[in-house]
Amino acid sequence: MISAAWDWDIAVVGAGAAGLMAAIRAAELGRRVVLLEKNRKVGVKILMSGGTRCNITHDCDDRGIVAAYGGQGKFLHSPLAAFGVRDTIDFFHAEGVPTKVEETGKVFPVSDRALDVQQALLRRLQRSGATLGNEEPALDVIREGDGFRLTTPRRTLTAGRVIVTTGGLSFPGCGTTGDGYKWATAFGHTLVPTRPALVPITTAVPWVADLRGITLPDAGVRVVEGDKPLGTKRGSLLFAHFGLSGPVVLDLSRLVSGHPAPSSLGLEIDFAATLREPDVDEHLKAESLASGKKLLASILPVDVPARVCEAILTQAGLPTDRKAAGLSKPDRQRLVAAIKRCRLGVTGTLGYAKAEVTAGGVSLAEVDSRDLRSKLVPGLYLAGEILDLDGPIGGYNFQAAWSTGWLAGQSAAGA
Repeated sequence: MISAAWDWDIAVVGAGAAGLMAAIRAAELGRRVVLLEKNRKVGVKILMSGGTRCNITHDCDDRGIVAAYGGQGKFLHSPLAAFGVRDTIDFFHAEGVPTKVEETGKVFPVSDRALDVQQALLRRLQRSGATLGNEEPALDVIREGDGFRLTTPRRTLTAGRVIVTTGGLSFPGCGTTGDGYKWATAFGHTLVPTRPALVPITTAVPWVADLRGITLPDAGVRVVEGDKPLGTKRGSLLFAHFGLSGPVVLDLSRLVSGHPAPSSLGLEIDFAATLREPDVDEHLKAESLASGKKLLASILPVDVPARVCEAILTQAGLPTDRKAAGLSKPDRQRLVAAIKRCRLGVTGTLGYAKAEVTAGGVSLAEVDSRDLRSKLVPGLYLAGEILDLDGPIGGYNFQAAWSTGWLAGQSAAGA
């Protein structure tokens, strides 16, 4: 029970996506709410996300969000029932932020301005009656009687209930430096080992750096350990000076960052994701006979820039100026392998500094998914990225933050 003896009914720690929603919901239900944030601005990751456009959710039903999270998805049933995809879109529309759906299913503000999303949340927060303490990090959160005592550089305050929404370790420049993990473990919670997710993958292969800046809209990528495939995705691929990025790589990156020996892994690129290997082989055989005077690079069944075609030939051990005529079976087999299974070594990832989310966090087994309440500490709630809950690229992680934050605020308020 929340008592008037406390300074605040509810203290929310961390004003990111989940924290803002938690504070808004609890205050709108009539509770005295304080929202503590270490940065001068709230929602710094919101402002940075999606190339400063903010991919607020994904164009699917709530079951689609659950499915995207795999084994973790069942934890989201209650949060999504409380505040689902349609609720998210309606929330921002009501705050004057119309949205649009892109071909990938990503939902963005029509303005392509993450600032509009942040400002909408701030307006709603102000109307809710919650009190915002920005540039006021929580230095300590401890249990005191039936409630909590929180210490900041400015003051000591008490609250009947606490919602921790401090995020993970991704983009530490945003203030997400893992503060909440310290408090959660002090309260007895188990921390599933954390690792960067949705992060670019690095390689020392020179030809990859030579192709920097080139994007392939539809490529297949597989993470392999020896001959064992660990995961496969298909989508947009970007070559960079450090290695590979783009949605297809980001979605696979948790396999690399979570591996005990990332340098033992390899990546296989499929440059002709719409074709089977026998189809590629048959195409090369037919074209080498019919178009022998053409450069071999010009007859490859791939929709990629010429520089990429030349890189494929080089990986197959063939000269870039070779004609198509007289392509022997061994040459053809090497070329098919270079097109469909172009392998390169991995050195690691760009780490938390460039990771969009953190995998790992507070064990979901110790948090009640029906209300986001800690199963170990009465009055403690956890929401957002601090939980062991990470989804693929495409707005899924923001949806989980909005949903878990909303439900935590609603539950802490006693609704």
